[in-house]
Amino acid sequence: MKSLPPQIFGTLLTVIGVLILTPDGLLVRLVNLDSWTLLFWRGLLFAAAILGFYLLRYRSQFPFILKRMGWRGGQAAAFFTSSTIFFVLAIHNTTVANTLVIIAAAPLCSAVISRIFLKETVLGSTWLAILISCGGISILFLGNLSSDNRIGDFFAFCCALSIASQITTVRLAKNVDMVPSLGISGLMIAAIALPLAATPFDITSRDFSILFLLAFIILPISFGLITIGPRYIPAAEVSLIMLLETFLGPIWAWLVIDEMPEKETIIGGALIISTLICHTLYTARRAKQRIKKSEAVPSKIK
Repeated sequence: MKSLPPQIFGTLLTVIGVLILTPDGLLVRLVNLDSWTLLFWRGLLFAAAILGFYLLRYRSQFPFILKRMGWRGGQAAAFFTSSTIFFVLAIHNTTVANTLVIIAAAPLCSAVISRIFLKETVLGSTWLAILISCGGISILFLGNLSSDNRIGDFFAFCCALSIASQITTVRLAKNVDMVPSLGISGLMIAAIALPLAATPFDITSRDFSILFLLAFIILPISFGLITIGPRYIPAAEVSLIMLLETFLGPIWAWLVIDEMPEKETIIGGALIISTLICHTLYTARRAKQRIKKSEAVPSKIK
């Protein structure tokens, strides 16, 4: 895959990561634990998977890998910690649909944050794709944002800001492997959640199995790929691809716990998916054109 142009390589990694992530909201809903107990085990298992993998792979070089991230690694870990906490609190205080539609504001947040702090040019096509996707999301959840879920909606918006900030931080340190920062965030989540957890060690085998599948397998793979993505493509585009979860997440909830999607879900989801496909094909074409132009320059000089 690394023989592919960076734009396509980064896009593929991010798409695969997001597709693996889509059952996240459903699995959180299936666990019968209070928010902080769930967060404790989610953080602990997540940290064990990420840091355990790096420790086995790099052994004596493991401390150097952590040190190389510098303070940017700590910053990325802090943002990921807050996004995880706000996500779980949102899921427990509002619907999966409400949570995901508000989190869909992350692309716009990423574009603005990248423009301010990275001085990164956001392509007009990306802005257009964000606006169209937001329109699709508005159709998708038309009438779903009730005033009864305001606290959950607020948590979801904080999650969107945290996701955008974490992606932008990784983009800023794109020459450094920032995946271990995810493991550090897992330890931070567990440390914050443990004193607040109602029953941290009173957990059924069913709940532990779901958390193990989610936090030890699904999340490390998905977020590992998503964290690598910004090293190759702009933060706004990473967040844009993550809109796939906005459509597919409620579908999982419908299939498993019978949260039936409305007709607006199909219409809005189709608009989101088609926009993502068109934007990805367009940016891939631009990347190929840039490569051809750069290869043509030496030949002209000769």
